[in-house]
Order: sequence, then C-alpha cells, then structure tokens
Amino acid sequence: LINRSFLDLFSGQDKKGHASKLKSATVIDHAKHLNKEGSIIYVDIRISPSVYPADSVLLVTATDITQRLETELQLIQASKMATLGEMATSIAHELNQPLSVIKTVSSFFIKKIRKKDAIRDETLSTMLTKVDSNVDRASRIINHMRQFSRKTEMDLEKVQVNEILKKTSEIFSQQLKVRGIELLWEVQDDLPEIMADPYRLEQVLVNLLVNARDAIEKKRNNMGYKSEGEKITIKTESRGKFVIVKVSDTGIGISETIREKIFEPFFTTKEAGKGTGLGLSISYSIIEECGGKIRVAPTNNGGACFILTFPTYDLP
Repeated sequence: LINRSFLDLFSGQDKKGHASKLKSATVIDHAKHLNKEGSIIYVDIRISPSVYPADSVLLVTATDITQRLETELQLIQASKMATLGEMATSIAHELNQPLSVIKTVSSFFIKKIRKKDAIRDETLSTMLTKVDSNVDRASRIINHMRQFSRKTEMDLEKVQVNEILKKTSEIFSQQLKVRGIELLWEVQDDLPEIMADPYRLEQVLVNLLVNARDAIEKKRNNMGYKSEGEKITIKTESRGKFVIVKVSDTGIGISETIREKIFEPFFTTKEAGKGTGLGLSISYSIIEECGGKIRVAPTNNGGACFILTFPTYDLP
C-alpha cells in the first residue's frame, strides 16, 4: 500500500465517485474495495481530517464488513422465502384467474371444431385477444415472483413508492379480501422519488401487511366474532424533503412495553411456529440502508400504525 493512492483500493467504476466523497464526507458505508487477489470486499469507511506531521491529511479507517453482509443476505433471503409462503394463496388465486379464461376459450374452440361450426372472425379475434392478455398477466405474476425471490445484493435505485405499493397489493390484496379485511388507499399521486432497492422495499411492505392481517385476526379470535370495520389503511405523502408511508390497521394493537422491543431480532408476539421474529428486524435494516427510518405508533381505534420515512432523491 505504501506510495499508492487510496483510490487504488476501489474498483475502476467507483474511483471517480469516491474521489470527491473522500474530500467531503466523514462516513462512506458499504463501499466496494479490492483485496490483493483482486476480489471484491465490502467496507465501512470513516474519514477524519488531521495534521501529520505538518501536512493536512485525511485519517481513514476501512472496516471489512463482508462476512456480516453475507450473513445479513442469508437472513434476508430466508425472510423472502417465508414471505413467499405467506403469499402462496394469493399467488395461486391470481394465476387461477387467467388460467380460467384460457381454459374457457380453449374449451369453446374445441367444442366448435368438433361440431364443425364456423367461428366468426369477430368472435375469434375477441377471444384470442382475451387469451393473449391473460397469458401476459400470468407471465407478469410469475416474473414478479422470480425477481422478488432471487438472491441479490442491496442495489439502490430511484423508485416511486406508490408503484412499489401497487405491485405489493396486486399479489396480496386478494388474500385480505378472502379474509374479509378491507384495504384502503390514501396516496399522494405526485410523490417525489426515493433511493431504495425495489424488491427489498416490497418485502418490507408485504411483511407489514402480513403483520396487520395477523393483528386483525388475533383481535377477531380474542373477541370470538368478526367486528365491523376491519381494515388496513395505506397512506403516502411528502413532507419537505421526505416521503412518508403509513400502514395502519384496526387490529389488537401493540403495548408500549412491546413497542420498545418490536424491531429486535427474534422478538415475536406470535405463537410458536407462526413467526420467526426476523421480519421487523430485517425490515428495520432494509429501511436504514435506504437512509430511512421506521417506527410504530398506536392508532385511535386501538390498532397499530407503522410509519416509514425516506429522504427524497435530490437531482444533482
């Protein structure tokens, strides 16, 4: 390392961006470095201006966090698989609808062919258009699940929160409907973009919907009957340089003592076998990596409200 530039530790595409950061920032997290074999490792960098012995210098420490990130990635992947398990019923229903349309159309054509009946061009065009659109719909669902389940590193990009929420609800809303839980929307249409990993952010939102659903069903079981107004409300808004997402429910609520522990790893209020205690702690880590914050607060109806705050993406 002697007589070499510190920038040599960065891969070629990262050198230019980090050259300016090193002069202005005090912290650079999750930076990619190259070891002496040329392999990529991940480091957290801390920078402090100093004098040595009479020159102005930067005192820089780089901590290797590769092993920690690999462990976190394994936990996130395990949580994704659990999330997909929760969504299985909804996915099956969403796929069954286009398959039913395709089956109906194919049965109609087979019947006509066997009877040697003529099929009008207008009817043929209409029905084949339905088949084509429903094949596209099924393909979107399958591709969505494939992308969601793949094992990836954290990859921040510009995203629109409302679009992520829409994708999440497309798969999960049917499960809520079947259980008699209403999903309400109060979204601001012109939200600014934020920096986030779209698939990990979707994982967070699915986890919050699962918890809200479970809280409502637990309250229902405790009461012994289904009450009126069982609902989950999703609200988005912008405040200054922040985007706020709120997911609130009419469930059993979270006591003040539990609220202090709810984001701790392996802490769960669910029965044995019904929760890993990883969902909210992983969600907390994902939100933090996006530069955001997550907290929980009680609602007026006794339920819980999870509040996610993200800094907006500022154009250079």
